[in-house]
Amino acid sequence: MTEFLFNWVAIVPSFAVPFALAALGLIICEQAGVLSLGAEGFMLVGALAGVGLMIGGASPEAALAGAALAGAGLGLVFAFLAASLRINHVIAGLALVFSAQALTSYVATSQKWTNKAIGGLQPVFLGQDIVAFATPVLFLAVVWVLYRTRAGLALRAVGQNPAAADAAGIDVTTVRILAVVAGAALIGLAGGYLTLAVTRIWVDNVVGGRGWIAIALVIFARWHPWRALAGAVLFGCIEALIPRLAAAGVDVPRYLLLMTPYLVTLLVMVWTAARLRDRSAQPAALGIHHIREERT
Repeated sequence: MTEFLFNWVAIVPSFAVPFALAALGLIICEQAGVLSLGAEGFMLVGALAGVGLMIGGASPEAALAGAALAGAGLGLVFAFLAASLRINHVIAGLALVFSAQALTSYVATSQKWTNKAIGGLQPVFLGQDIVAFATPVLFLAVVWVLYRTRAGLALRAVGQNPAAADAAGIDVTTVRILAVVAGAALIGLAGGYLTLAVTRIWVDNVVGGRGWIAIALVIFARWHPWRALAGAVLFGCIEALIPRLAAAGVDVPRYLLLMTPYLVTLLVMVWTAARLRDRSAQPAALGIHHIREERT
């Protein structure tokens, strides 16, 4: 039992990091008032970019950087649709996810990257890789920027009251675009980490709904980074338990194990709806377009 627990705890960080990075990226985006349902798509393009660069001979570090850039690139498209053209955020996000699913599947098939094993990040200390150690530091940096700097104040002001922020001289559209791109880069990094440190292989829809779980995680965390990190660890524990139970030969139906993270997601959403009815933590202008000419 001790060995089982030790091995389980040892792999939790690698399973938690994709949730944590994706949730952090969503928080940055949504604190600026842009509702992002495209996390699954950002993760997919990041995951594919990481795999493609590794197969092309890049180092794991360069592949991770490429994954973040791929996410940022798709984020720029989403920002253009949602913040510049003012397309409905829900429609734009869902369209982005479906497009990313089709595009990544086509590219991976045409390049023959599917089911090709790759190398990945190597442990640096205590069996953990550099990204696992850097993630809490990244959360600390984002919290400091959001709550201790003028840039963070401007971003949160845009998410709370864009008309007032505009009156104060803040360029609402620019702030939202930058927030979306920065958030998408983190979500793309989450996808790259998933394929470079967890699966080490590309298959179609390798993200497997983790982007949707990250969205639920942000709601559960009430848009606060530290709560999101704690929630990511919880989901990481659940995901890490699945292969450990299988390896230990525990007689539990395989599909029941695989559905566990999504069942927990539903329970979390129900609990959140029942216990946290107030919307005080939600950015007041989340999903609401700002049209300067209509400012009153």
